[in-house]
Amino acid sequence: MSPIISQALAAIEKKPDALLSVVGPTASGKTSLAIALAEHFDGEVVSADSVQLYREFDIGSGKPTAGEQSRARHHLVDVIGPLDAIDAARFGDMADAAIADIRARGKRPIVCGGTFLWVKALVHGLAEAPRGNEEIRARHRAIAEAEGRAALHTMLRAVDPESATRLHENDLIRVSRALEVFELSGTKLSAWHAAHGFRAKKHDTLFLGLGFTADALTERITARVHAWLARGWIDEVRALRAKGYDGARAMGSVGYREVRAHLDGEIPANELAETIVRATRVFARRQRTWLKSEDVTWLGEGA
Repeated sequence: MSPIISQALAAIEKKPDALLSVVGPTASGKTSLAIALAEHFDGEVVSADSVQLYREFDIGSGKPTAGEQSRARHHLVDVIGPLDAIDAARFGDMADAAIADIRARGKRPIVCGGTFLWVKALVHGLAEAPRGNEEIRARHRAIAEAEGRAALHTMLRAVDPESATRLHENDLIRVSRALEVFELSGTKLSAWHAAHGFRAKKHDTLFLGLGFTADALTERITARVHAWLARGWIDEVRALRAKGYDGARAMGSVGYREVRAHLDGEIPANELAETIVRATRVFARRQRTWLKSEDVTWLGEGA
């Protein structure tokens, strides 16, 4: 038994009834730990990854392989179409349903993923902001198509600079949602989040974090990026675009965004891997910042 598994089991003994949630920066090995815990506890994994939900976005999402899924059943992987809309609220509902189903069959759910806002939505619930409005969203999509996604981001910065700073300009769905909330309520989304504070808890949760030193994590990220490119990541993105999925939400995620830019001639082939590594390191730092708000039991080298 590896030292990390031993540490995890020791922590679980202290909170035997808690919902297990494997967290940590991207490329830290969350899937491997979640599967090992699922095997130990006769459990099933609930993915909390905002790209793994989408069918056909396979290589750059780090989806569990067929072999990994044969070792432990995974939920919320490959469950929606490439152009389908999803937000933290819908994810929370889907994850709650998966957790209830797993427990009803006498098994143990293990949440695993790096989209930490979604993990927080599952554990704490969400602020009661206005529900979505399809007419507003359609208008935002039209602006993005006509003037570019940066134009929509500029609109957001004018009314909610805190949310604009948090969101990348290519994240059309989240930028649109932040604008939509302001348009419907006159209150910034960041203010809704601040008022909610994620203080209440829907699930008593034990967060198990995989942490590495900055250098070690960079090595892991670099190795993974090169492996995914060798597996045909560029061809995957080219094929997705040919099918009309260029505007898919997942296409704006870290890695896919850079591969798309390469196909548009904006990033030379000899710079693509390092560009993705840099973007992924920035994302990993942001993940670690999110995790500071939770009581995480760090395993391995720590955070």
